[in-house]
Amino acid sequence: MQEKQLKAIQNKIASWIKEIESAFIDELFSKIGPSKMLRSKLMLALLNEKTDAILLDKAFNLCAIVEMIQTASLLHDDVIDKATMRRKLPSINALFGNFNAVMLGDVFYSKAFFELSKMGELIAQALSNAVLRLSRGEIEDVFVGGCFNSDKQKYWRILEDKTAHFIEASLKSMAILLNKDAKIYADFGLNFGMAFQIIDDLLDITQDAKTLGKPNFSDFKEGKTTLPYLLLYEKLNQHEQGLLISYFKQDSHEIIEWTKEKFKQYGIIEETLKTAQVYSKKALEAIKGENNLILEKLAQDVIYRTF
Repeated sequence: MQEKQLKAIQNKIASWIKEIESAFIDELFSKIGPSKMLRSKLMLALLNEKTDAILLDKAFNLCAIVEMIQTASLLHDDVIDKATMRRKLPSINALFGNFNAVMLGDVFYSKAFFELSKMGELIAQALSNAVLRLSRGEIEDVFVGGCFNSDKQKYWRILEDKTAHFIEASLKSMAILLNKDAKIYADFGLNFGMAFQIIDDLLDITQDAKTLGKPNFSDFKEGKTTLPYLLLYEKLNQHEQGLLISYFKQDSHEIIEWTKEKFKQYGIIEETLKTAQVYSKKALEAIKGENNLILEKLAQDVIYRTF
């Protein structure tokens, strides 16, 4: 059932892109790889068989808006990170250059906000504020990425801004649309988002490039001090801390092997996983009593995903 709904959302996005009436934009759009549509899967879990056709169409619109915002942010991220692969395919910036990737992201943002303006004030405020937070997080991430970051508080703030708050706002918006308890689903979304991103950080160092659809161990090379590296830094002696800092943004087989050895020595993978599990449990606690089996399963499965 949900696969059919996800397809309807994809068709909605395609129809909105067609409305722009630009062959150039159509070509760029055609090269964007398939999406996990995670936020839509979470949002659709709030629907039930009693949802009427009019409300269902509005729900699909809201999901399409969220997916377009997410795609826009990824298009900009790839330019910032100088990424050449996205979803196992060449990135838009690799195919068409940074300028076109940035402008396509702007097109997605603009069209999404145009459609969002039809969704009501509370929903518009929730999602537009989330995009503001996302942008703040991206800017701070770039500045913090200038050198090794040993401050966990900066990491948590950026993680929440760039990932968790947008998932929180997506679920909150759907709850508002469906006249459900917005706080319950916002709390679920925030904690689910935290768990999701921590696992994302972990997968960068545990999975191979083929599984990820992009090079592994790329976060550290791109200037991101993610949770595994922060936890490792706390465990190392002063000399080894200096080595880790000196390896920041460096790319060599020797550095990766040294890092792998230290991760294993200090149980960093296990500790990172436990942190993600804490947030997964908080997400489950937030929806206790809602009897939402889909969200419960997604929250349980998030820590076991492999890509």
